[in-house]
Amino acid sequence: MAAQAADVREPKDLAPGETFIKADISKAAEIDGACAGVEGIIHLGGRSGEAPWEAILEANIVGCYNLFEAARKAGVKRVVFATSNHAVGFYPRATMIGTDVIPRPDSRYGVSKLFGEGLGAMYAYKHGIGVTSLRIGNVGDKPLDQRRLAIWIKPEDLVQLIRIGLERPGLVYEVMYGVSDNQRSWYDNSHAYELGYKPEHRAEDHAEEVLAAEPRSGKHPAAEFYQGGTFCADEYSADLDTMKSRS
Repeated sequence: MAAQAADVREPKDLAPGETFIKADISKAAEIDGACAGVEGIIHLGGRSGEAPWEAILEANIVGCYNLFEAARKAGVKRVVFATSNHAVGFYPRATMIGTDVIPRPDSRYGVSKLFGEGLGAMYAYKHGIGVTSLRIGNVGDKPLDQRRLAIWIKPEDLVQLIRIGLERPGLVYEVMYGVSDNQRSWYDNSHAYELGYKPEHRAEDHAEEVLAAEPRSGKHPAAEFYQGGTFCADEYSADLDTMKSRS
């Protein structure tokens, strides 16, 4: 099956047989054109990371709506939405959470990802598009710090989850955590395993190297207490001791 990439700038590493269409996610007409004739979408676009509200609104709120609406109009069968661990970042690191917890976004970025999850559920149940929301931790060849020992995912494992979203029969709306087989994980990802996920990589294989390089001081206490890390600490003004007692 042919693959098509869409972005505001053409990537330099298009694979053989892969085509490109220039499209700005905040412009509905351009996204309509990008979705025409498409059966499945992997939605990785938008603003990655915290930003002023105006930037988040345009890229991750308006843009996400444009994508799902274009998918509906084009008759797209599946959408895999890249949401984030930051949609639930204000859970303590001492707590393991499943996919059904009450959301606790840790930033404007996290709020936008929560919006995308809700939008995906609506388009799944109202319009019959099979939607998967992947709460991705951190993608890379190896975890880079102690926090990432819990949330890291190897690209090959992420591909597995994406394929489940695109190919599993009977899928309506699913939420899975985008993490590898991590011994220190804060996420109950058992539902992903039920859907056929078999991660092949383990963060713990890198733990000795990561922990040896970890700074011993200078960390914000909110970043260390909450799963969302520095996203929680950024602009933090609550009384942390009080919030700990209520977590």
